[in-house]
Amino acid sequence: MPEFLWLVIGAIVGIALGFVIARFVVNASTKRAAQEADSLLTDAKKQAETLHREAVIEAKDEVFKLKQEAETENKERMREVRVAENRISQREESLDRRVESLDAREHQISSQQGQLDRRSHELKALSEEVNVRLEHIAGMTPEEAKSELLETLKDEVAHESATIIRDAEARTKSEADKKSREILSLAIQRVAADHSAENTVSSIHIPTDDLKGRIIGREGRNIRSFEQLTGTNLIIDDTPECVTISCFDPVRREIGRVTMENLISDGRIHPARIEEMFAKAEDYVNQRVLEAGEQASFDTGIHDIHPELVKTLGRLRYRTSYGQNVLNHSLEVAYLCGVMAAELGLDPIPAKRAGLLHDLGKAVDHEVEGSHAVIGADLARRFGEKGDIVQAIEAHHNDIEPQSVLDVLVQAADAVSAARPGARKETLDSYIKRLEKLEEIANNHKGVERTYAIQAGREVRVMVTPEEIDEASTVVLAHDIANQIENEMQYPGQVKVVVIRESRAIDFAK
Repeated sequence: MPEFLWLVIGAIVGIALGFVIARFVVNASTKRAAQEADSLLTDAKKQAETLHREAVIEAKDEVFKLKQEAETENKERMREVRVAENRISQREESLDRRVESLDAREHQISSQQGQLDRRSHELKALSEEVNVRLEHIAGMTPEEAKSELLETLKDEVAHESATIIRDAEARTKSEADKKSREILSLAIQRVAADHSAENTVSSIHIPTDDLKGRIIGREGRNIRSFEQLTGTNLIIDDTPECVTISCFDPVRREIGRVTMENLISDGRIHPARIEEMFAKAEDYVNQRVLEAGEQASFDTGIHDIHPELVKTLGRLRYRTSYGQNVLNHSLEVAYLCGVMAAELGLDPIPAKRAGLLHDLGKAVDHEVEGSHAVIGADLARRFGEKGDIVQAIEAHHNDIEPQSVLDVLVQAADAVSAARPGARKETLDSYIKRLEKLEEIANNHKGVERTYAIQAGREVRVMVTPEEIDEASTVVLAHDIANQIENEMQYPGQVKVVVIRESRAIDFAK
């Protein structure tokens, strides 16, 4: 029992001691926690104050920057406003000055207007006085003088109008003809035909004059038989070693020529032999006629011509016009028509056909009355040629009015072929006469030393004597020569007159 009691008392004492110790420990922990809490609170307050101060400082800096930017922008705007105000002020000053200048000019104009009015009245009075004096001197009323003046002005205006119209027409024609000249020049260059002028061969050379008696025959029977068979005239005159055959029909003349040459070569000349040689010559010439027609159609690429037209075309081989072979001329016209039609975008085949057949009537114009153009058109119509071809043939010498481009092409090609230098004797002769006339006109003026017509008659160069013609007189001389050429001659285009004066100073070193 006492041991248990001591145990109980020891337990109670231990519990009491543990309670006292635990409480002491708790109080100490609580104090430390309170101290730490106070320390943390103090630190937090310090950090909060530091952060507050930093935020305030940053806010002040931002406000300062914004204030500075606002002030800078305000200054810039104020500067622009001042510049605009200065500009407006300058404009106002300029406008004020202009208004003042305009007022001054208006005042000046008003004063000048007054002076002009006064001068106008004075001039009117002087004009009336002059009119009265002129009426007294001329013995004419103002109405009569006005009528005469109007008539004079009317003539001058009419002359000037005619000159202006003529110049305008020339310019219009020049522009309108530009393309046609290009086409014609291209066609001429591409064709470049080389046909010389031809004469009708009617003289036959004989070895000796003794043959003339044999050709005539006993009592003239050989010559009569020859002329009856060939339809030609045989001329035997005093020309040594030569006989001449004359006939309007070129084919008959050719048959007669061949017959006579064969008889001379054979040496046997009598009526029976003449008849035999004539038959051979006729077959030979007819064959050559047919071959010439076929060759012409082949050369131009036209192969559906009626055989009779081919024969008629071949007869042109022995036909000449002013010394120009008509068949060669027809071929040349066909080529020119084809080239020009191609340049214009037309079919060249009908153009070649019309050009080849355009002078068909010349083969029979000695047998049928009428112009060769109408005769050729009738032949072409009879043998089935188309209407446009017939129309072109008939219109190529304006026997009827041209109605299509083909008609005009044939006319142009025919003119080009016939007018080229050397193609026809008459054209060549007139060309030479024109050049001679140009030189003669210039040479007839005083002081002219030498004259040369060049550029196919389009320019005349006049050499003058410097001792007789001075520099100023050369202009007058050129004008006088040009006027005389205009009045006395007819020519295409223009003729340029160039007067050349040369002065030379010559000395010798001795």
